[in-house]
Amino acid sequence: MSTVFARIPLWRDVRVLRIGAQVLFVLFIVLIANWFYTNLQINLERTGIRFGFDFLWTTAGFGISEGLPFEPTDSYGYAFWVGIVNTLRVIGLGILLATLLGLIAGIARLSSNWLVRQIASVYIETIRNTPLVVQLFFWYTAIFLKLPRVDESIVLPGPIYLSQRGLALPKPYATETFSLWGYGLLVSLLVALAVYVGRRIYLERAQRPGFAGLWAFGVFVLGAFVGWLVLPGAPIAWEMPTLGRFNLEGGWQLSPEFAALLAGLVVYTGAFIAEIVRGGILAVPKGQTEAARALGLRPLQVLRLVVIPQALRVIVPPLTSQYLNLAKNSSLAVAIGYPDLFNVANTIINQSGRAIEMVLLIMISYLTMSLLTSAFMNWYNRRVRLIER
Repeated sequence: MSTVFARIPLWRDVRVLRIGAQVLFVLFIVLIANWFYTNLQINLERTGIRFGFDFLWTTAGFGISEGLPFEPTDSYGYAFWVGIVNTLRVIGLGILLATLLGLIAGIARLSSNWLVRQIASVYIETIRNTPLVVQLFFWYTAIFLKLPRVDESIVLPGPIYLSQRGLALPKPYATETFSLWGYGLLVSLLVALAVYVGRRIYLERAQRPGFAGLWAFGVFVLGAFVGWLVLPGAPIAWEMPTLGRFNLEGGWQLSPEFAALLAGLVVYTGAFIAEIVRGGILAVPKGQTEAARALGLRPLQVLRLVVIPQALRVIVPPLTSQYLNLAKNSSLAVAIGYPDLFNVANTIINQSGRAIEMVLLIMISYLTMSLLTSAFMNWYNRRVRLIER
């Protein structure tokens, strides 16, 4: 007995319709992009403007006050790279410090101490409801530019000098024994990785919460410290800033523009991260905390071993958005004169007249930084999420 199957017509097959709709959509996007490109070429030809990136190898003719060594005789391309490095400096330090500040403020918002809780609430509500550009102007004009003159600098332990010229910090530099210490660091890193893998396997088999990274970090720090003690001389020495006749000399010099931008971004983003941390902690059921206390764990142990590991699955996704916002908000450096990516690109546009090319480079740069940040945070989110069985 044979069974006759009726063949579904192509125009009624759901699979064919789905593929066809996607193909049509891609063709539509290609046609739109081609129309924009053709329109751009026609307008450029009418105005006599040539499109290309060969100008990046021509002499810039302007200076950059901060970042990598740069001379006016260097090229536009190198100037743009200096701006990218300056932006990455702010973003890297900003993400680290804003995360620490947000974690502390978020936990303080839930403190049983009334004064600590109110201070954290005032900080969060005030900063979150004030425009960032206003805060940057405040940090720059009302804080750093109002510091004493160089000859009357505020000297903090370190020594650290605070003045109108910015912030001067001790600068580390490698000595002759640094290469030997580097080999020791490599061995310590390999041992730390082995400890990390072993600790994670143990925690998974025992079904216990914990931070395997803390064990690995402790092993790495211990190895680095032992290597430092074994070597005949210190592998790292410090160049101390000193007060010269007209300015501070030596050390690591941070301009008031950099300090103001970093402070503004950290304080502003930290307030939003604090609310994310507070929401993540409140998302953990109270029964988890009560059970941990019933087992005799101290409050800090409850927070570190029970609450934070479970809260991370709620904290990490919105935390990614705040990291991306910090990266994009760094472009407000142009308001206070810090030579970041956007500021340097504007100068190149004014010098060369290549607005279209520079805007494309700006978009690609910020897009690349954002995609890399998102990729890393998505990977970390997959590591900390709860897997249901």
